[in-house]
Amino acid sequence: MSSPPARRITALEPDPARPGSVRVLVDGRLFCTVGEESVGAAGLEVGEPWEGTRAGVAGEAADLEAAWRSLLRALERRSFASGDLRRKLRRNGHPATVVDLVIERAIRARLLDDAAYANQYVASRSARGRGPARLRRDLAALGIDQRMIDSALAAQWPEPEDALALARELAQRRARQLATQPREVRRRRILAYLARRGFTGAKVVELVRRVLSGEGAGAEG
Repeated sequence: MSSPPARRITALEPDPARPGSVRVLVDGRLFCTVGEESVGAAGLEVGEPWEGTRAGVAGEAADLEAAWRSLLRALERRSFASGDLRRKLRRNGHPATVVDLVIERAIRARLLDDAAYANQYVASRSARGRGPARLRRDLAALGIDQRMIDSALAAQWPEPEDALALARELAQRRARQLATQPREVRRRRILAYLARRGFTGAKVVELVRRVLSGEGAGAEG
Protein backbone atom coordinates (compact mmCIF):
# COMPACT_ATOMS: atom_id res chain seq x y z
CA MET A 1 0.00 0.00 0.00
CA SER A 2 1.45 3.35 -1.02
CA SER A 3 1.77 6.08 1.61
CA PRO A 4 -0.39 9.18 1.20
CA PRO A 5 1.28 12.15 -0.52
CA ALA A 6 3.05 14.60 1.80
CA ARG A 7 1.14 17.68 2.72
CA ARG A 8 2.68 20.85 1.33
CA ILE A 9 2.51 24.60 1.78
CA THR A 10 0.43 25.79 -1.14
CA ALA A 11 0.28 29.53 -0.47
CA LEU A 12 1.69 32.30 1.71
CA GLU A 13 -0.57 35.30 1.26
CA PRO A 14 -0.89 38.64 3.06
CA ASP A 15 -3.83 38.76 5.43
CA PRO A 16 -6.03 41.63 4.16
CA ALA A 17 -7.55 42.09 7.60
CA ARG A 18 -4.22 42.21 9.44
CA PRO A 19 -1.41 44.26 7.89
CA GLY A 20 1.95 42.67 8.63
CA SER A 21 0.46 39.17 8.87
CA VAL A 22 0.70 36.23 6.47
CA ARG A 23 -1.84 33.44 5.99
CA VAL A 24 -0.29 29.98 5.68
CA LEU A 25 -2.28 27.57 3.45
CA VAL A 26 -1.51 23.87 3.51
CA ASP A 27 -2.99 21.77 0.71
CA GLY A 28 -5.21 24.73 -0.15
CA ARG A 29 -6.61 25.20 3.37
CA LEU A 30 -5.77 27.90 5.88
CA PHE A 31 -3.61 26.46 8.65
CA CYS A 32 -2.60 29.57 10.61
CA THR A 33 -1.66 33.23 10.44
CA VAL A 34 1.84 34.34 11.40
CA GLY A 35 3.72 37.62 11.50
CA GLU A 36 5.55 38.32 8.27
CA GLU A 37 8.86 38.40 10.19
CA SER A 38 8.23 34.76 11.21
CA VAL A 39 7.94 33.40 7.67
CA GLY A 40 11.68 33.09 7.10
CA ALA A 41 12.47 32.07 10.67
CA ALA A 42 9.97 29.21 10.46
CA GLY A 43 11.29 28.07 7.06
CA LEU A 44 7.95 28.62 5.37
CA GLU A 45 8.10 28.46 1.57
CA VAL A 46 5.47 27.56 -0.98
CA GLY A 47 5.95 23.99 -2.11
CA GLU A 48 7.82 22.88 0.99
CA PRO A 49 6.52 19.75 2.74
CA TRP A 50 4.38 20.34 5.81
CA GLU A 51 6.28 18.07 8.16
CA GLY A 52 6.31 17.95 11.95
CA THR A 53 9.16 20.36 12.73
CA ARG A 54 8.01 23.02 10.29
CA ALA A 55 4.39 22.70 11.44
CA GLY A 56 5.46 22.99 15.06
CA VAL A 57 7.52 26.12 14.46
CA ALA A 58 4.67 27.65 12.45
CA GLY A 59 2.25 26.83 15.25
CA GLU A 60 4.46 28.64 17.77
CA ALA A 61 4.70 31.62 15.42
CA ALA A 62 0.91 31.61 15.11
CA ASP A 63 0.56 31.63 18.91
CA LEU A 64 2.92 34.60 19.03
CA GLU A 65 0.97 36.47 16.36
CA ALA A 66 -2.36 35.81 18.09
CA ALA A 67 -1.04 37.08 21.43
CA TRP A 68 0.44 40.17 19.78
CA ARG A 69 -2.87 41.00 18.13
CA SER A 70 -4.67 40.55 21.45
CA LEU A 71 -2.17 42.91 23.08
CA LEU A 72 -2.69 45.56 20.42
CA ARG A 73 -6.48 45.34 20.70
CA ALA A 74 -6.27 45.75 24.46
CA LEU A 75 -4.04 48.82 24.14
CA GLU A 76 -6.39 50.36 21.59
CA ARG A 77 -9.10 50.38 24.26
CA ARG A 78 -7.07 51.76 27.17
CA SER A 79 -3.64 52.01 28.75
CA PHE A 80 -2.21 49.15 30.78
CA ALA A 81 0.62 48.48 33.18
CA SER A 82 2.75 45.65 31.84
CA GLY A 83 1.93 43.31 34.74
CA ASP A 84 -1.79 43.92 34.43
CA LEU A 85 -1.74 43.32 30.67
CA ARG A 86 0.33 40.18 31.20
CA ARG A 87 -2.38 38.79 33.50
CA LYS A 88 -5.11 39.72 31.02
CA LEU A 89 -3.42 37.89 28.15
CA ARG A 90 -2.88 34.83 30.33
CA ARG A 91 -6.56 34.84 31.34
CA ASN A 92 -7.45 34.95 27.64
CA GLY A 93 -5.65 31.64 27.17
CA HIS A 94 -2.34 32.70 25.61
CA PRO A 95 0.65 30.56 26.73
CA ALA A 96 2.82 32.12 29.44
CA THR A 97 6.04 31.97 27.40
CA VAL A 98 4.34 33.63 24.44
CA VAL A 99 2.85 36.34 26.66
CA ASP A 100 6.29 37.12 28.09
CA LEU A 101 7.65 37.54 24.56
CA VAL A 102 4.92 39.91 23.36
CA ILE A 103 5.11 41.98 26.56
CA GLU A 104 8.86 42.43 26.03
CA ARG A 105 8.20 43.30 22.39
CA ALA A 106 5.67 45.95 23.42
CA ILE A 107 8.12 47.43 25.94
CA ARG A 108 10.83 47.65 23.28
CA ALA A 109 8.34 49.31 20.93
CA ARG A 110 7.42 51.74 23.74
CA LEU A 111 3.81 50.65 23.66
CA LEU A 112 4.15 49.85 27.35
CA ASP A 113 5.87 52.16 29.84
CA ASP A 114 5.20 51.41 33.50
CA ALA A 115 6.84 54.61 34.76
CA ALA A 116 4.71 56.80 32.49
CA TYR A 117 1.64 54.75 33.36
CA ALA A 118 2.25 55.24 37.09
CA ASN A 119 2.65 59.01 36.66
CA GLN A 120 -0.56 59.27 34.64
CA TYR A 121 -2.45 57.03 37.06
CA VAL A 122 -1.43 59.10 40.10
CA ALA A 123 -2.26 62.39 38.39
CA SER A 124 -5.71 61.27 37.23
CA ARG A 125 -6.75 59.38 40.37
CA SER A 126 -5.54 62.04 42.78
CA ALA A 127 -7.76 64.48 40.89
CA ARG A 128 -10.64 62.17 41.84
CA GLY A 129 -9.71 62.27 45.51
CA ARG A 130 -7.41 59.30 45.99
CA GLY A 131 -4.56 59.71 48.43
CA PRO A 132 -1.02 58.32 48.61
CA ALA A 133 -1.76 55.11 50.53
CA ARG A 134 -4.64 54.12 48.24
CA LEU A 135 -2.63 54.92 45.11
CA ARG A 136 0.32 52.92 46.40
CA ARG A 137 -1.90 49.87 46.97
CA ASP A 138 -3.61 50.24 43.59
CA LEU A 139 -0.36 50.52 41.63
CA ALA A 140 1.25 47.63 43.50
CA ALA A 141 -1.78 45.48 42.65
CA LEU A 142 -1.20 46.35 38.97
CA GLY A 143 2.37 45.05 39.22
CA ILE A 144 4.15 48.42 39.09
CA ASP A 145 7.69 48.40 40.50
CA GLN A 146 7.95 50.02 43.93
CA ARG A 147 10.55 52.52 42.78
CA MET A 148 8.25 53.72 40.00
CA ILE A 149 5.42 54.10 42.51
CA ASP A 150 7.64 56.16 44.80
CA SER A 151 8.69 58.36 41.89
CA ALA A 152 5.10 58.93 40.70
CA LEU A 153 3.89 59.86 44.18
CA ALA A 154 6.85 62.19 44.70
CA ALA A 155 6.09 63.92 41.40
CA GLN A 156 2.51 64.54 42.51
CA TRP A 157 3.33 65.46 46.12
CA PRO A 158 7.02 66.44 46.53
CA GLU A 159 6.54 66.58 50.30
CA PRO A 160 4.32 64.11 52.21
CA GLU A 161 2.39 67.00 53.75
CA ASP A 162 1.44 68.27 50.30
CA ALA A 163 -1.29 65.62 50.09
CA LEU A 164 -2.96 67.02 53.20
CA ALA A 165 -4.49 69.85 51.18
CA LEU A 166 -6.53 67.29 49.27
CA ALA A 167 -7.36 65.42 52.47
CA ARG A 168 -8.59 68.66 54.04
CA GLU A 169 -10.82 69.42 51.07
CA LEU A 170 -12.35 65.96 51.23
CA ALA A 171 -12.80 66.16 55.01
CA GLN A 172 -14.55 69.53 54.78
CA ARG A 173 -16.88 68.26 52.08
CA ARG A 174 -17.72 65.14 54.07
CA ALA A 175 -18.23 67.17 57.25
CA ARG A 176 -20.85 69.29 55.48
CA GLN A 177 -22.64 66.13 54.32
CA LEU A 178 -22.72 64.85 57.90
CA ALA A 179 -23.66 68.17 59.48
CA THR A 180 -26.71 66.74 61.31
CA GLN A 181 -24.76 63.91 62.95
CA PRO A 182 -23.19 64.03 66.43
CA ARG A 183 -19.57 65.18 66.46
CA GLU A 184 -18.10 61.75 67.34
CA VAL A 185 -20.09 60.08 64.56
CA ARG A 186 -18.87 62.70 62.11
CA ARG A 187 -15.27 62.25 63.23
CA ARG A 188 -15.39 58.48 62.91
CA ARG A 189 -17.07 58.51 59.52
CA ILE A 190 -14.76 61.16 58.10
CA LEU A 191 -11.68 59.24 59.23
CA ALA A 192 -13.04 56.04 57.68
CA TYR A 193 -13.87 57.91 54.47
CA LEU A 194 -10.36 59.36 54.25
CA ALA A 195 -8.76 56.00 55.01
CA ARG A 196 -10.65 54.38 52.13
CA ARG A 197 -9.29 57.08 49.86
CA GLY A 198 -5.73 56.63 51.07
CA PHE A 199 -5.24 59.23 53.81
CA THR A 200 -4.17 57.88 57.18
CA GLY A 201 -1.92 58.74 60.12
CA ALA A 202 -1.68 61.13 63.03
CA LYS A 203 -1.64 64.23 60.83
CA VAL A 204 -4.91 63.18 59.20
CA VAL A 205 -6.48 62.61 62.62
CA GLU A 206 -5.40 66.10 63.67
CA LEU A 207 -6.64 67.56 60.39
CA VAL A 208 -10.11 66.08 60.97
CA ARG A 209 -10.14 67.44 64.53
CA ARG A 210 -9.41 70.92 63.20
CA VAL A 211 -12.02 70.66 60.45
CA LEU A 212 -14.70 69.69 62.96
CA SER A 213 -13.60 72.49 65.25
CA GLY A 214 -13.75 75.00 62.41
CA GLU A 215 -10.06 75.75 62.78
CA GLY A 216 -7.42 76.57 60.18
CA ALA A 217 -9.49 76.18 57.01
CA GLY A 218 -6.59 77.59 55.00
CA ALA A 219 -3.71 76.27 57.10
CA GLU A 220 -1.15 73.88 55.72
CA GLY A 221 -1.86 71.18 58.34
